[in-house]
Amino acid sequence: MNASDILVARLIDWGVDTIFGLPGDGINGVMESLRKAQDKIRFIHVRHEESAAFMACAYAKFTGRLGVCLATSGPGGIHLLNGLYDAKLDQQPVLAITGMQYNDVTNTFSQQDVELDKLFIDVACYNNRVMSGAHMESVADLAIRSAIDKRGVAHITIPIDVQQQSIKQSRSERNKPNHTSTHGAISGNVPSNADLQAAADLINQGKRIAILAGQGALHASDELLQLAETLGAPIVKPLLGKGCVPDDSPYTTGGIGLLGTAPSEQVMEDCDTLLMVGTSYPYIEYLPEPGKCKCVQIDSNAQRIGLRTPVDVGLVGDSQKTLRLLLPLLKRNEYRKFLEEAQDDMKDWDAILEKEGTSDAMPMKPQVVGYQLSKFTKEDAIIVSDSGTNTTVWARYMKAKKGQMHSCSGNLATMACGMPYAIAAQVAFPGRQVIGVVGDGGFTMLMGEIITAVAYKLPIKLVIIKNNTLGQIKWEQMVFQGNPEYQCELYPIDFVALAKAVGAEGVRIDDPKTASREFERALAFPGPVVIEAVVDQYTAMLPAKIKPEQAVKFSEALIRGEPNRLRIALTAAADTVRQVV
Repeated sequence: MNASDILVARLIDWGVDTIFGLPGDGINGVMESLRKAQDKIRFIHVRHEESAAFMACAYAKFTGRLGVCLATSGPGGIHLLNGLYDAKLDQQPVLAITGMQYNDVTNTFSQQDVELDKLFIDVACYNNRVMSGAHMESVADLAIRSAIDKRGVAHITIPIDVQQQSIKQSRSERNKPNHTSTHGAISGNVPSNADLQAAADLINQGKRIAILAGQGALHASDELLQLAETLGAPIVKPLLGKGCVPDDSPYTTGGIGLLGTAPSEQVMEDCDTLLMVGTSYPYIEYLPEPGKCKCVQIDSNAQRIGLRTPVDVGLVGDSQKTLRLLLPLLKRNEYRKFLEEAQDDMKDWDAILEKEGTSDAMPMKPQVVGYQLSKFTKEDAIIVSDSGTNTTVWARYMKAKKGQMHSCSGNLATMACGMPYAIAAQVAFPGRQVIGVVGDGGFTMLMGEIITAVAYKLPIKLVIIKNNTLGQIKWEQMVFQGNPEYQCELYPIDFVALAKAVGAEGVRIDDPKTASREFERALAFPGPVVIEAVVDQYTAMLPAKIKPEQAVKFSEALIRGEPNRLRIALTAAADTVRQVV
């Protein structure tokens, strides 16, 4: 066996059955070993290596297993970086495998002579260059173990000559064959009894208690709902925690932050006790003022405790296990007014969303897309979002149902992730409904991947919010900087024609009166479908609660020469929900 054979064998032994990648001469040895083992491990051939990394990240998110991507030397490996940073920032276990130039010409200005192990220093929690055939087994096992244990990116780069080198060649006396193992150990991962009691004592003193539940609590839905009932505590959800409890639960106020809800902001402002579960939500301006409330944080990573707000008690452990131990120590909070106030606020908020989502104004409002599309998502659907205006459509107007999975590029917030995420989800779960909500800007960055969906007969449904502009960037220029929009316009593309040209179905939806039935019809098509939702580019997707300084900046942008100021001003003035002009 050569080094590549050992690599593939170790991947299979660790339970890997899918690799996303693009062939190249710098990884020919690995590709041959994959060809020989194609009955045990499948290779998903993508159109761009960046997509392969996004897919590996999404595969890890939706399966809880290791995601793996493969790229050739030089430019192929470089292309992986954006998707790998997505995995790093959202704490997903991903193994990146790259090729490298021949050992004896490395660093001599040879073709594609990029030392990828040096390039990947920042993104990887484990990063190594395989030095010989005998080196491969222990490196592969350690890389995989590191990615899983540290919930991060591990990287192996293999020179071309090493890929086909015998595992017996250059073996030292200290490197005994088969001395490593593919057996994974799982820690107890629960806090001490003393810390649990300290947390319970603090929480039991609270009156206006709030729960902030993130990605690390996605598997603890039942425990979160029991916690909310015991404490009379509203559950606020960062984007990555959208699926932790269903949005029709009376215990949640939905999202938080720029794309969140007004009731969630109010809960954060008024609580006297905050329980953070599986989240290190980065936007600290939306958290309670430091010192204003008591805080207990549950996180499996001790490094994340106290990262965003002062914590009185930190519980290091798996969210579900920790909550199961904590719940018996908690007393029922008899003060229910805080929860009831939040529930009343949510009724008002939902009425606003319904009004926006059923508007018959033309051009069609982007809110209509999310609201109407949400009606037809199945109970086990996997719904992903790209980054931009489309994220607000998904975050606010598409309700998470029990049994669904939702995700996006949470902390990197990168454009172009939506379609690769959807493809990876469909590869992992071929029988489930998969929907991607993307923008016309993000989609066009990697739109070649629609061919991947067609090639593998993946019935993903991509909803493109088409406003012919980089919408979120435009509003950020205006609302946060007070500047007129600049260089945000996009050249219009006929996405329906594009889809049909490559063998997918294409549907255009631009009339709010027929949008509901058109979405139902489009989702019923058996294969990949591109749904072009044409919306009004002058509708601002603004924060739930407009701050005075944001209103001033918005006005300044109009005064300073915003080219579409009349249309924007009229649209904003007519918005009875969030009037800013």
